[in-house]
Amino acid sequence: MIGLIGKKVGMTQVFDEDGTLTPVTVIEIAPNVVIDQRNEESNGYSAVVLGALDAKAARVNKPVTGQFKDGVTPKKHIVEFRDFSKECAVGDSLGLEIFSDNRFVDVIGTSKGKGYQGVMKRHNFGGGRATHGSKFHRANGSTGMAAWPSKVIKGTKMAGRMGGERSTVQNLKVVKIDQEKNVMLVKGAVPGSRDSVVIVRQAKKRK
Repeated sequence: MIGLIGKKVGMTQVFDEDGTLTPVTVIEIAPNVVIDQRNEESNGYSAVVLGALDAKAARVNKPVTGQFKDGVTPKKHIVEFRDFSKECAVGDSLGLEIFSDNRFVDVIGTSKGKGYQGVMKRHNFGGGRATHGSKFHRANGSTGMAAWPSKVIKGTKMAGRMGGERSTVQNLKVVKIDQEKNVMLVKGAVPGSRDSVVIVRQAKKRK
């Protein structure tokens, strides 16, 4: 399993040689630096800790600075990737070249927050009759039982906060990789708003 920390730039479209239009998401992946490594002997599992985007020294306190080895500048974003399949050492810089043999990737991000929403938008309820006098247009209806046990079952779909959650989109096709501009184009949409941090990893279900 391989992966990198990137930033969602936005969406655009590309055309194939035969004129077919493909909507793509532009993901900028600056070089990721190996901050630390986990091994079976010391930690009980194997993993690689990567960091991206330099942080201002004035905004990093001493306890946080202590996790960066000599020669590695503090980073804004730190992610641990378990069972990293590429050989690397602390201080190495990893870029888009590690995805040269991958045709599909999984992208993880934080979805856009949509605030407090009703059941029709949040859970795709059908709602009631939209006719005059029905008094049941967009309500959720009954939430419990009339007899024992007269309570609302845990996990019942109701109105509440929507979005702002960790979301994964799997099996996105890699349309193009531009190593000079540190940009990857993937077919389709990925979670999050513009300039949000995303994790791009090797697809688990497709190669």
